[in-house]
Amino acid sequence: MHDRPAALFAMNPENLPLLFPPPVLDRIVQLVRIDTEMVVQDFTRPAAAVALAEAEFLITGWGCPRLDESVLDAAPRLRAVLHAAGSIRGLVTEACWERGLIVSSAVHANALPVAEYTLAVILLAGKDVFALRERYQREPVYPPVLDLINQGNNGRRIGIIGASRVGRRVLELLRPFDLRVSLHDPYVDEAEAAALGARLLPLDELLRTSQIVSLHAPEIPATYRMLDRERLALIPDGAVLINTSRGSLIDPVALTEELISGRIGAVLDVTEPEPLPGDSPLHHLSNVFLTPHIAGSVGNELARLGGTVVAELEHLTAGRPPSHQVRRTDLTHVA
Repeated sequence: MHDRPAALFAMNPENLPLLFPPPVLDRIVQLVRIDTEMVVQDFTRPAAAVALAEAEFLITGWGCPRLDESVLDAAPRLRAVLHAAGSIRGLVTEACWERGLIVSSAVHANALPVAEYTLAVILLAGKDVFALRERYQREPVYPPVLDLINQGNNGRRIGIIGASRVGRRVLELLRPFDLRVSLHDPYVDEAEAAALGARLLPLDELLRTSQIVSLHAPEIPATYRMLDRERLALIPDGAVLINTSRGSLIDPVALTEELISGRIGAVLDVTEPEPLPGDSPLHHLSNVFLTPHIAGSVGNELARLGGTVVAELEHLTAGRPPSHQVRRTDLTHVA
């Protein structure tokens, strides 16, 4: 089928079989002409330059070079960038918008595992599992019931910061549970928050009244250090802060001081810097649970991202608009 449009993979080659296992890759081959053995990380290589000049679709992932003017000048037929990952901020440049390229992202598919991770740690934090595990290792006896009087998820107050794609999935997953959920998001009104199953609150009030705070705001200039020293101090004693967004949203010095004091606890899948240096005290605090940026898609979850790209290709090759298009104006309030 020589009338099929040409496409090119541009990403870290190690990720290709994870994002596009054989059944997914077979669907791509049926839709476009693509060399499945060529996965580009340098567009200036001769073979890559030839393929780029013919490509109408660029299928990108982690490790793709930034799409600046020089890349686009070498890709005169390119009409769409289909990103098999989340944020396109580090990939797409102003030149892409000026060129009128269609840009699509699998960020919605990546939101599900982050939301699942968040649900799990909210429920575990509500039972004080992280702190009790540490205590049980030191004192292998069943703790008295009176010690557990403040534990449990019946009516626990949960504060969600950001009705992002992840934040909305978290709110959806929380609905079956007997929790009292609040939301802060400057782009959401009270009616929409209620439809999402939450009470809309100003950020400071949410922090003051939540026993578990989960951060799902995008990394944009307006959210840099949104949880600074003063706002961290608003979080009640004994509360737990969860961050699966980006480390830059929290003042790392102030957070470290709060956690060293033992006043609050934290579940941190992202930090600043990332990874934390080996001598960071957060590695050794019993009130801190660290994971190595795994809330997003890992392992077999990556194929879900590849499947999203295939669905977008099916739409575009059939002359239909993509389902998950990212527009220039979206970047003012999404990652």
